[in-house]
Amino acid sequence: MNRALMHEAIEMAIENVREGQGGPFAAFVVRGDEILGRGTNQVTTANDPTAHAEVMAIRDACSSLGAFQLDGCDLYTTCEPCPMCLGAAYWARVDKIFFAGTRDAAARAGFIDAHIYDELPLDPADRSIPMLPLLSEEGERPFDIWRKYEKRVAY
Repeated sequence: MNRALMHEAIEMAIENVREGQGGPFAAFVVRGDEILGRGTNQVTTANDPTAHAEVMAIRDACSSLGAFQLDGCDLYTTCEPCPMCLGAAYWARVDKIFFAGTRDAAARAGFIDAHIYDELPLDPADRSIPMLPLLSEEGERPFDIWRKYEKRVAY
């Protein structure tokens, strides 16, 4: 746990707002005391709803390392990760996540993720954006090919 890194991330998030670059979020991917990836929220400036600070930091770290997993790395983020960022952190296999602000603090600032958390346990057809199966049998074919593919890289 590195308090100085979190202070640096918080200052980066504040600067991101002051410079009009995006929302009040910043993140680092760290191994030991070395920052391998940095990210700030760029949703509105990049016109990319996935350009959250954590995702940007994970992308940067993976690019720096030439790897798609971040074993041995920690994620420092200025706010408790939203469901998308939490999923990205799990897929990246970070060891720990350190966060400053909570999802409740983010909600008070207008960044409300509760509806997404509420949707996850619902049956896909019952979600506010209905998810409807289409060509389910044919949808198995890519998985069959993957299982037989000798050069596959597990992730």
